[in-house]
Amino acid sequence: MPDRLLFADADSATDAATFARRASRLGEDAVRLQASDGVLAMTVAALAPRGLGDPTPTVLGMRALAVDPELLCDVVVTASALAVDPADASALVLPATALTPAWAGIAPPRAGWTAADGVDASTLAAKARAGVAAVAQQVPTDAGEDVVRTVRAAVWAPPDPQLGDLPLGIAFAAFALGFISGAETAQVFRSGPWTRVSLQRGHVLVRGPLASGLTAVRATGPR
Repeated sequence: MPDRLLFADADSATDAATFARRASRLGEDAVRLQASDGVLAMTVAALAPRGLGDPTPTVLGMRALAVDPELLCDVVVTASALAVDPADASALVLPATALTPAWAGIAPPRAGWTAADGVDASTLAAKARAGVAAVAQQVPTDAGEDVVRTVRAAVWAPPDPQLGDLPLGIAFAAFALGFISGAETAQVFRSGPWTRVSLQRGHVLVRGPLASGLTAVRATGPR
């Protein structure tokens, strides 16, 4: 396990630290770091079930950044512990301890994606804001973690017709991780039980039944 990540420039390192900080506020304070061939994929769980019977969908956020071509790693660390190296603004210092969250044990495919109808970014943003407000209204004051998780699952798990019957949680992930910026149509792709919603700033992946409202357009390779 490397002790730090060397990026192409200081802006990329700051970008990675910002993404990790946003991820740490979602409740799953962990980020998977997969680096090879000069690209670092940072993956976090915006939503993830805990145990059997938990209806919370698995919704992952992913951002790719350029790193040192010689860097090779696949590790999960505490997201809030990632920090820019005081001695080198183009690097992040990694915490010494690795994590093993259940969601990191499942990975979306790299190929075989089929394009489907896109989703307007403004729709994602509006749905996310409405969901955040709904969670805030339903969570009692001083509620425990179990109550909060139950409310979040009730709000974010149901399929939304305006999102191609994908869980409302995809809007939450795109919004909370800073993927929505200005006018844009998010591209949607499917591969087996996985659906990927791709915006310019990052990707949201959800694992579950195929969404009936998504019309397949064409086959495409990895992006």
